[in-house]
Formats: sequence, structure tokens, C-alpha cells
Amino acid sequence: MSIRTDLAVEAKELYEKQSSRKIQGVEISNRKRGDIKISNVKVVTDEGERAIRKPKGTYITIDMPRLIHYDADGMDDVSQVLSEELSSVIKLQDSMTALVVGLGNWNITPDALGPKVISKIMVTRHLKELVPDTIDEGIRPVCALAPGVLGLTGMETSEIIKGVVNKIKPNLIICIDALASRKMERVNSTIQIGTTGISPGSGVGNRRMEISEKTLGIPVIAIGVPTVVDAATMANDTIDMVLDEMIRTSQEGGEFYDMLKSIDKNEKQKMIQEILHPYVGNLMVTPKEVDMVIDSISKIIANGINIALQPALDKDDINKFLQ
Repeated sequence: MSIRTDLAVEAKELYEKQSSRKIQGVEISNRKRGDIKISNVKVVTDEGERAIRKPKGTYITIDMPRLIHYDADGMDDVSQVLSEELSSVIKLQDSMTALVVGLGNWNITPDALGPKVISKIMVTRHLKELVPDTIDEGIRPVCALAPGVLGLTGMETSEIIKGVVNKIKPNLIICIDALASRKMERVNSTIQIGTTGISPGSGVGNRRMEISEKTLGIPVIAIGVPTVVDAATMANDTIDMVLDEMIRTSQEGGEFYDMLKSIDKNEKQKMIQEILHPYVGNLMVTPKEVDMVIDSISKIIANGINIALQPALDKDDINKFLQ
């Protein structure tokens, strides 16, 4: 499990590929809504938790269609699916307060997803407290925070969040963060909802203090999108595709064919990492159009959260509020 990934569905696929057996204690179901694929991974036992290195809980993965960022109607469809999946794990009464936290560094585009989402969240807690007569009774109190990162503030993100939680006492936290994937095709095209909280920076080997119900005392739902992939993983997968094509076109039983089949892919992966590290270190790669993509994904996620947290309002009402 040396390949970095924050996605539970990828961790499951990787474990089963490497061990050639099904994981005990991990349940998965798949379904589709039009062009949108939804996978639900449930880690239910300690064995499953150890196998994929994810805490026991539910991980919902939404695979967005290709070119979604150029399709306004398609973005709305993904936001609706996200809101429905998010609503299925939110346990809040109308009067309860939700705190939305955008993790990440707003100065680095692939890591700016969280703060960008926060800028589009419908915040209402101050209105419910200061001018309650001017807004509908069905509107839920929501507050938002973009705490920055340790290198900008000198404080652990979880320390900032814990201080806010102790002061305003929300009933639920929704965290948004950029993740890392092991497959390039999942970068900027997958949304994961997790019920077990989050460890900021873990996908790029920079694990910070955990943000979870265990550390904060209230439920924490994590929403993440993989925005980067490890360069060594890309090189490894590319060479695997080349080898598979060479095996397919080689004469079965021949000396060259046997040599290709005998290559240990795990050893090859270690060799690639050792060769690349002196030159590029732990290089993470993101697509060149990341600015536009992060902006559109932040709209998708913000709309999904707004709809889920304000069930008394429709999308048009929410958009009017944000104008």
C-alpha cells in the first residue's frame, strides 16, 4: 500500500489487486444516475479497517462525467446527486447548527478547493441570531470557516477548528479538502463523502492532526476531490500499460514473452520511486487547466452542501441569497 490515495474505493481496488482476494469486512455497492456513477464503500470490521487503512465508516464516491466542467446542466445534476448523498448521512434537526470548514492553502490552486467552496456557502447563523424576523423559519443556521494551513498561520488546523467548536458549539462539521489519487483519470473527476473525518495533508505525505468526532466530540463529514496524483504512480502506470501491450503483441511461449511476464510489478514500482526521488522528490502532478477546474468543482460542491443543509429552499432561492 505504498501508492498514495485518499480514496477508499481505490484503496480497496489496490488491496484486492495486490493480494488477489476479496477483503473481509468491506462492503461495496454501485449504482448509476444517468452518467453519474455512485459507489458506496462501508468498512465494517477491524480487519477491513487494517486492510485498506481507512477507519470504519461509510465512504461514498461520486464519479463525474468527462467534460462536466463545460456543462452547466451537468454540474447542476452532480450538485443534486451530491446533496442527496450528503443528506443521507446528515443527522440534523432544523434548529441545529452546521459548521462548514474549507481546508487547504488558498495560495496554491490544487489545494484551494476548500477555501473556494467556503466563499460560495450560504451562511445564515448570524442572520438567525441578529435578524430572525427577516428570514424564513425553515432556514438552518450555517456558519463557515477557512482556517488556512499550518505554514500560513503557525497553528494546527484542528486547533483552530476546536477553538471555534468550543465557542459556537455546532452540531455537525462538514470539511472540504483536496485529496490525492493513484489514478490520473480520477483527478478532478471524483467526489468522496466520508463519515469518519479527515487527516489534512495525508494524501501527499504531510499528515496533520486528525479532524474527527473522536477529536472534536461532534460528527464530522469529509468531502474531498483528488486534485493531484503522485508522479511515480503515473510513471509506473504508464510503464504497466506499455508492458501489457508488448505482452499482448508478443508470441506466447517465446523468450521475450516469458521475460515480460516475469517482471515483478511491485519491484518495478520501487525502482521507479528510487530513480525519480533524487531528481524530483515527492512530486505531485495536476492538470494544466486546474484553475478553471477547481472553480467549477467548488461551485458543484458548494451547491450540493447548500441544498443539503437548507432543505426548505430550492436551488433558485439559494442562488438569490448568494447574489
